[in-house]
Amino acid sequence: MSDLTRTTAAQLADALAAGETTSVEVTQAHLDRIGEVDGAIHAFLHVDAEGALAQAAASDARRAAGRPASGLDGVPIAVKDILATQGLPTTCGSKILEGWIPPYDATVVARLKAAGLPILGKTNMDEFAMGSSTEHSAYGPTHNPWDLDRIPGGSGGGSAAAVAAFEAPLALGTDTGGSIRQPGAVTGTVGVKPTYGSISRYGLVALANSLDQVGPVTRTVLDAALLHELIGGHDPRDSTSITQPVPDLTDAVRLGATGDLTGVRIGVVKELNGSGYQDGVRQRFQESVDLMVDAGATLVEVSCPMFVHALAAYYLILPAEASSNLAKFDAMRYGLRVLPEDIADPSAEDVMRASRDAGFGDEVKRRIILGTYALSSGYYDAYYGQAQKVRTLISRDFDAAFEQADVLLSPTAPTTAFKLGEKLDDPIAMYLNDLATIPANLSGVPGISVPGGLAEEDGLPVGIQILAPTMADDRVYRVGSALETLLTDRWGGPLLDRAPALKGAPA
Repeated sequence: MSDLTRTTAAQLADALAAGETTSVEVTQAHLDRIGEVDGAIHAFLHVDAEGALAQAAASDARRAAGRPASGLDGVPIAVKDILATQGLPTTCGSKILEGWIPPYDATVVARLKAAGLPILGKTNMDEFAMGSSTEHSAYGPTHNPWDLDRIPGGSGGGSAAAVAAFEAPLALGTDTGGSIRQPGAVTGTVGVKPTYGSISRYGLVALANSLDQVGPVTRTVLDAALLHELIGGHDPRDSTSITQPVPDLTDAVRLGATGDLTGVRIGVVKELNGSGYQDGVRQRFQESVDLMVDAGATLVEVSCPMFVHALAAYYLILPAEASSNLAKFDAMRYGLRVLPEDIADPSAEDVMRASRDAGFGDEVKRRIILGTYALSSGYYDAYYGQAQKVRTLISRDFDAAFEQADVLLSPTAPTTAFKLGEKLDDPIAMYLNDLATIPANLSGVPGISVPGGLAEEDGLPVGIQILAPTMADDRVYRVGSALETLLTDRWGGPLLDRAPALKGAPA
């Protein structure tokens, strides 16, 4: 494997600026790596080698002329297949959009292109971002680079696996209930859910409008900050976009990189560290807390009693919004169209029924049914309305907690990566993987998952989640960077250096 693929995005940017390598060399090295191992990983649904190399050549020309488009100009990136990319397939992991090529770019994709980042391709995901394991993709599951028999998290397991397997130095994901942070936790990568509305959702195929948020997937906290600053900021085409500027995240990372947490109040959420959490996860979490206290942080135990209802509220709000959003896939305008075989002269409703039955997978159908029921006449107030009231109470719990602590700390996921197929037939067990991440989406606060070490039982990665108040993303990055420094010193190097080598053999 080329050393270029093991180099961080920040280091690649420095090497490109110094003329030590070219974007074409860096991009080709990652394309070669994809060719070597992605048959086993299946992180990508579409690889755009020709387009990526053309973008890389253009980047090299800009640098030769002394006009780089950004600090990351020439550093390649992978994009989750839920973000519209002009000229490239965007399927959302679903048969109903198979072969669809958008005529426009999502705002975040347009910003990547304007900044000169070659796009390697589109990554695998649970269909329409519904899942926690990437097993619900219509195109087959993604495998965890740490153990090919295990899940890489979801719904953005493809982006996390691509970064963990050194197929891409950077990736974009989306986080609706933990779909960036939970895959980050189980693959040993860094995943960030920014403040809701601080990164444009224009061109993101919506799952749940009030919950979805685009964010970075990287191998270091600094790389995440660099990418976050690049794609963040107001977008007039997104009605939920906020006008406040993105805080200086890279400065926050550099401040945290000293490992000094003097004066920082760390709140441990009682409701996010109890029964249901794997022993190895709790052990790594406690070690992280102890390291932070030794680095000068003040430990505060906080209680957020409404968090215990977050999962139930989320699985009413999300399906309700999803059932509304997915109504547009009706076989009338674009996407899959199936004619029913047993009807000689089918109506529009017959075609719609047959197309949606053939195009949607079981999990998507399950959530559409649940959401439609929750929004139906006579049940709206009893279910959806009540869930929104719980959501308000969860936000109030966050407000009260942040009066006592600067950031909140918890494990990112209750367990390490489970085996493929282990929970596929048990939706409730699958939903419990997002137990610790869902509250942030319901309230809109930012969060990061930082690799916290390996669980003793299975030697698999554990994630540590850090949450901060709305628009305090810089606080998330500062504390995340400090924890990364403390843990890297403890391990004697980056966690991913200890991942099993992949030979690219078929899974």
